[in-house]
Amino acid sequence: MLHVEVAKQLGDFSVEVAFTSEGRVTGLFGASGAGKTSLVSMIAGLQRPDRGVISVDGDILDDATKSLHIAVHQRRIGYVFQDARLFPHLDVRRNLDYGRRMNRLTRDPVQETRLNDMLNIGHLLDRRPGQLSGGERQRVALGRALLARPRLLLLDEPLGSLDEDRKAEILPYLMRLRDEAGVPMVYVSHDPDELRQLASQVVMLKRGRIAAFGGPEILPA
Repeated sequence: MLHVEVAKQLGDFSVEVAFTSEGRVTGLFGASGAGKTSLVSMIAGLQRPDRGVISVDGDILDDATKSLHIAVHQRRIGYVFQDARLFPHLDVRRNLDYGRRMNRLTRDPVQETRLNDMLNIGHLLDRRPGQLSGGERQRVALGRALLARPRLLLLDEPLGSLDEDRKAEILPYLMRLRDEAGVPMVYVSHDPDELRQLASQVVMLKRGRIAAFGGPEILPA
């Protein structure tokens, strides 16, 4: 369960949001500038809310009244960005292993094989990111985040930089992760069709506030 009740002033713009989601995939929907990335940054710990509480499965990550702010590396939250952000000098195998090593986790070859199969990236392990398509890079970024064993996965417009063909390539993998990986996700998008296919609950943002909250049926046609 993800509970978010936060307020944050960002220059002339402010975010003031409160919701609780038990969905496997919580969609954050809104136009550019609605506050989606600011909200995800607070959940990740990259920004600290001025007021409020953030918790995952009852574990409090932020509580402004107690000056509590758990550091990013202690939150066990994976973050996949729009541009994948792989290390160009490392091959896919070492990119995948980066999160595990940074978190000092023991290798789990069974989980590695399972994710390689789930994301269809086993044949890419010896390649560098520059030798991959945009869709392949995003699949590797997903694998890297999941191998760090997060309790929550944040996906900030992960298909935003891809053309329609690459989006169609990646969506089935995202649906498979939703159904098989067992990690709850927060999925940021301005595309209602993506969220209809992926999200179980949707937070619709407008100018830093919740305009609607509910199932995918609240999304515009």
